[in-house]
Amino acid sequence: MTDNAQQQPSAPTTELPTQYAPAEVEGALYERWVERGYFEADAKSDKPPFTVVIPPPNVTGSLHLGHAFEHTLIDVITRRKRMQGYETLWQPGMDHAGIATQNVVERELAKEGKSRHDLGREAFVERVWQWKAESGGQISGQMRRLGDGVAWSRERFTMDEGLSKAVQTIFKRLYDDELIYRAERIINWCPRCLTAISDIEVEYQDDDGELVSMKYGDGDDTIVVATTRAETMLGDTAVAVHPDDERYRHLVGKLIKLPLTDRSIPVVADEHVDPEFGTGAVKVTPAHDPNDFEIGQRHDLPAVTIMDEHAVITAHGPFQGLDRLEARSAIVAALRAEGRIVAEKRPYVHSVGHCSRCKTTIEPRLSMQWWVKVGPLAKAAGDAVREGKVTIHPQEMEKRYFDWVDNLHDWCISRQLWWGHRIPVWYGPDGEVVCVGPDEEPPSGEGWRQDSDVLDTWFSSGLWPFSTLGWPEQTESLAKFYPNSVLVTGYDILFFWVARMMMFGLYAMDGTPPFHTIALHGMVRDQNGKKMSKSFGNVVNPLDWMDKYGSDALRFTLARGANPGVDVPIGEDWVQGSRNFANKIWNATRFALMNGATVEGPLPDASKMSSTDRWILSRLNSVVAEVDAYYEDYQFAKLSDALFHFAWDEVFDWYVELSKTTFAGGGEAAEVSKRVLGEVLDVTLRLLHPVVPFVTETLWTTLTGGESVVIAEWPKDSGFRDADAEREIETLQAVITEVRRFRADQGLQPGQRVPARLALDGSVLAAHEAAIRQLLRLQPEGEGFAATATLPVAGVEVALDLSGVIDVAAERKRLAKDLAAAEKEKAQATAKLGNEAFLAKAPDHVVDKIRGRLAKADEDIARIQAQLERLPSA
Repeated sequence: MTDNAQQQPSAPTTELPTQYAPAEVEGALYERWVERGYFEADAKSDKPPFTVVIPPPNVTGSLHLGHAFEHTLIDVITRRKRMQGYETLWQPGMDHAGIATQNVVERELAKEGKSRHDLGREAFVERVWQWKAESGGQISGQMRRLGDGVAWSRERFTMDEGLSKAVQTIFKRLYDDELIYRAERIINWCPRCLTAISDIEVEYQDDDGELVSMKYGDGDDTIVVATTRAETMLGDTAVAVHPDDERYRHLVGKLIKLPLTDRSIPVVADEHVDPEFGTGAVKVTPAHDPNDFEIGQRHDLPAVTIMDEHAVITAHGPFQGLDRLEARSAIVAALRAEGRIVAEKRPYVHSVGHCSRCKTTIEPRLSMQWWVKVGPLAKAAGDAVREGKVTIHPQEMEKRYFDWVDNLHDWCISRQLWWGHRIPVWYGPDGEVVCVGPDEEPPSGEGWRQDSDVLDTWFSSGLWPFSTLGWPEQTESLAKFYPNSVLVTGYDILFFWVARMMMFGLYAMDGTPPFHTIALHGMVRDQNGKKMSKSFGNVVNPLDWMDKYGSDALRFTLARGANPGVDVPIGEDWVQGSRNFANKIWNATRFALMNGATVEGPLPDASKMSSTDRWILSRLNSVVAEVDAYYEDYQFAKLSDALFHFAWDEVFDWYVELSKTTFAGGGEAAEVSKRVLGEVLDVTLRLLHPVVPFVTETLWTTLTGGESVVIAEWPKDSGFRDADAEREIETLQAVITEVRRFRADQGLQPGQRVPARLALDGSVLAAHEAAIRQLLRLQPEGEGFAATATLPVAGVEVALDLSGVIDVAAERKRLAKDLAAAEKEKAQATAKLGNEAFLAKAPDHVVDKIRGRLAKADEDIARIQAQLERLPSA
């Protein structure tokens, strides 16, 4: 019948309270799970492994809805795999978050009137460690609130000793393989954080600026260029034109005067220039623009740095000491005074890069930095997906992945910070450069110094799938749990994190990718689909919703909205609805226990079951198969929806209600149904457990007497199906639903009893007459019965005597009034839609609204006419 055997359960020993109170049970349940070691993973186990790493939250962070969403999905996956018998490892840990953490501690120092330079590097780093011990990592406690089933004994930190060794090891290997190098190139510089940041840490937004066109040179040698950053003209070392542009052919190779300076600069011909854009001539500032830097390299132009790390002008002259924005205005004014301004456009909206951490406008800057040569690493990362070693889900996200890895520029990995993994390179007094591995002694003696920069945070988090397992040591955990089974993460960090892990995993682990599958999800948005932002005032603290509705309610809402790769809208009403679902599960299970539902003993043979019993078991096995298929496809929304409708609609609203009549009748049929109901609830609670772990743990252990649903066996589809029983109950549902609709249309109260005659002879529903009468509040026809309304439904006939129950004349009058209103609405909408002049002028959304009104009026007319036809004669 079913293939869902459990260890021999004991009889239920605890009565359930009348109401479910999440706050009273969730914390204690979670601590019990942790104490019993349910979430730990044993590298020596013979079970097949299943591994997922947590996308490491910043040590500065606290749980936001994005975390709650992602953690819910990972927890859903890992709880099911644990129940399926896998040695399941969900690896926890935190990221040291270089810039973010340093900023936090520097703000704390500022309150004391100090800077990090007052403390010095060593003391400052010690202060950061102190802050971490006292204030960092609050998200760990919040993860427990959510129910995260992580292996806490394995928690890692990207700056701990083992991971630091991994960082130093891979740096040394990449350096020795000439895949890490030091060079002076254009980087993204944050004048606030005083560090280089990578391309993917730059956020672009449209800003109001200015576009200024200005003349260089004099007389016949005049040429006009335009810029949004007038201050950079102090660093110009050429003007570039396209080699085929006849307008400037006579100027190529000549020197022209650079305004406001005592320098002359050449006009060079370069194919990078678009002759159709603007004047077809561009100013070239190799030290402050990445494209200009490339032009400068091709033409051997000098690179003149005109700003310091604070974006203050250093170029000699009247603008020295001015901030870049102050200098911009001053330089435009000076050019205007010399008559060199040709045109000014304000405001000029254009895309400007900002630091993702502090939102300061980025300044492209020529700087000596450390770089990863990504070419061969990125090719391997792309090939792993193309060759099927790694699957990206949903598949349509592959294009975004390839667009990124196939066009990667070399990665700037050095940061001008103190908090982070310091670059393991030493410089000697005579120009020596030595890269030191983790088991090597650094050079010492007079004149030797270590590089002062630290590594980009993404460098260490790129090692996360294998460094957390003990690499570079060949540990049992590494052998057991690498590669990871799946990576669950947002599409927004496909480039930040996923590509880095792919490159480093393939490089460090001899061509074995870090995971088999990359399952990408969308971003959490508000109920209107709008991005959550403090500036919009729509940011929600998930802890507030957990306090109010319980963790299960939040989890179920998030999972039910999780379609692969698609953003997830969420609103408080939806969380409240999920709380109602948890209450429904509680109340239905409580009713079942009060009426003797049991899991003791084997299921009775199908021949002893009613069609209702066989129907629900058939549907149960179908749902097990359906849910399993959705899990394999990472369709969290669909599996949650399937479970919701099966549990609420079929189990609670139909099977439990139909069972009440059986229980009332007593005898063998009642005992069989009690066992079937126990089976259905047992399996349903296990199916629901990964999504709503707390309420299901309380109910399942009460129902079965088992130790914990966390370690219970995942349900299997036994293959049992009964198509005849399913058709029979579908017919029963159709009859009950139609009569309920008719009762509602006639204005009858739900509990109001009505005399009725049921013509069920020869119908499969004959055995269900007691249930039909009970659910529809239909009493026997009795003497004087007069059928005033007859409903033919699904091959049976239900005759009702409504005399004395409703005022037919008043009801007919009310319906006639409603019909007249609906017909008037239809006439008005039809007239407007038939007016060509109106249609020509009205906006599309107005026309669509009127079409909707017409459709609604047609529906109302059909409904009211049907009600009038069903009314008995007056």
